[in-house]
Amino acid sequence: MDTPRSMTPDASRNRDTHPYAVVDVFADRPLAGNPLAVVTDADDLTDAQMAAIAVEFNLSETTFVSRPTLPGADHSLRSFTPGGDEVGGAGHNALGAWWWLVTIGAARAPGAVQQLGGRALPVHIDTDDGVLTIGLDQGPVDLAEAPVTAQTLGEALAGSDPLRLDPTLSPVTGSVGSTHLLVALAAPRDVDAVDPHGPALARVLADLGAEGCYVYSRSSDAGAGHDAYCRFFNPTVGIDEDPATGTAAGPLAAHLHRRGLVGDRVRFLQGSAMGRPSVLTIDVAPEGTRLTGRCALAATGELHL
Repeated sequence: MDTPRSMTPDASRNRDTHPYAVVDVFADRPLAGNPLAVVTDADDLTDAQMAAIAVEFNLSETTFVSRPTLPGADHSLRSFTPGGDEVGGAGHNALGAWWWLVTIGAARAPGAVQQLGGRALPVHIDTDDGVLTIGLDQGPVDLAEAPVTAQTLGEALAGSDPLRLDPTLSPVTGSVGSTHLLVALAAPRDVDAVDPHGPALARVLADLGAEGCYVYSRSSDAGAGHDAYCRFFNPTVGIDEDPATGTAAGPLAAHLHRRGLVGDRVRFLQGSAMGRPSVLTIDVAPEGTRLTGRCALAATGELHL
């Protein structure tokens, strides 16, 4: 039987192609951490195409790399969610992209500068131990008390059991480019018990001018070597749950540091509830936070547009 013409390799010969990679961020092996799609050579893509590609990949974020417009920057990065919304901030969306750029020879140690929105931010590239590690300066952290009641949080986050808040830490909002609500719970089991009600949580976040919600516990059983156990939810941009969220981890590290609860280097465990355990390392300094992590390559290919 003849192969239909549309099924032959020649069918896409005249279509534009764009290389992509799927990188597992905050992981030391494939199929762990937080998967990120990275599309390079994205200069000719429109906003609508970028949004559609992000919908196609259906990962928590897809990052597009193009030529920068800010003086001194080496690459420009833009990131979109599976709902087609553009998001900012230097989190796993940027860390995974820079790991891939170094891997393909488009950046090199000891560092570079990324254009992220209207900001030029340093990128630190470390290969000293033979393993590539990326560090991202996230910039200054904005923190503010969140005027939200325990009852409202319970209606938005509680599963079958009542929500048990940590009475020593009030909810706050924090931002390094994207604003998130940070909610302390009494124990890791309370973090695991969270079952968000999407519309109710979206209303809470909208009232606070926030995108997502980071729930965490500092209990001693959060895990050896970890300062907190966390989960992240963002119904405002179509992310039910994210296994590793650097733009939330940075503000949380700064918040706990200002309270004198952690040292200058902080480690969070996230993603375990999804079967994608991720360890996020954040260094806190007066000028801001630095997010550090390693990655693993899961897939490469081409987009035919």
